[in-house]
Amino acid sequence: MQSSNPVLNRSSAFAPGQGQAYPGAAPYGQPGQPGQYGGPGMPGQQYQGAPANSRPMTLDDVIVKTTITLGVVIAGAAVAWNVIPDRLVSPVFIASALLGFALAMVLSFSRKINPALVLAYAAVEGAFLGIFSKFIAGYVGSSDVIVQAVLATMVTFALTLATYKYFAIKVTPRFTKMVVIGTMAFAGVLLVNFVASLFGFHTGIGGFGAMGLLFAVLGVGLAVFNLILDFDLVEQGVRAGAPQQEAWRAAFALTVTLVWLYINLLKILAILRGNN
Repeated sequence: MQSSNPVLNRSSAFAPGQGQAYPGAAPYGQPGQPGQYGGPGMPGQQYQGAPANSRPMTLDDVIVKTTITLGVVIAGAAVAWNVIPDRLVSPVFIASALLGFALAMVLSFSRKINPALVLAYAAVEGAFLGIFSKFIAGYVGSSDVIVQAVLATMVTFALTLATYKYFAIKVTPRFTKMVVIGTMAFAGVLLVNFVASLFGFHTGIGGFGAMGLLFAVLGVGLAVFNLILDFDLVEQGVRAGAPQQEAWRAAFALTVTLVWLYINLLKILAILRGNN
């Protein structure tokens, strides 16, 4: 359910007139920098680099922060899988799904990124993933499907990154707008379907039939497009000398997308294998 990834623009660093030009860096949108960046429904905004008392974000910062965030997700999933008693599975599943979605929205639209909130989101999302993964393993009768989904997620991530770099994919404002609108619409449908299922209404979107498979495949496609936006976010931030703190925003964006990708790949594998 925590599927949307509209995290590509809400930072005070990306607002007009915020920050001071980092020594040696041209203002964002000027020669030598990647231009303007616009989020969903927003015009491109000028960025002027990290404050003078800060150093700019580096690729290593993004890698470290993403590793930490994903580590919290994995730890949360392990705890949920092994510790949560059966009688609490359903309440924790529903609570983590709704809380994770709420935290994702808060982080997505926050102008200043909060690392503690990012890690809190990762922990909640981990609990959701742990319960969901355990359910899928029980559905197919084997935990091997979890390993397959993890490997499929890693391969998809690597292939998307290689394609992005090898073909020098350019992320245009139109492409960004289309992906974000599609993602938000997809997430909205899943949210409505999730809430409706709590009241006994089932549309098949969240099930393991043909409709569920169709939406899972669509989810994978949108996740790949979101990965491209994430890569562009990181590349722009590094080139523009974004404040070091913004590495947490990039880590959050990548975590949301990778979790979403894993969920949909796991569901596809479960549908294809069926209930053994």
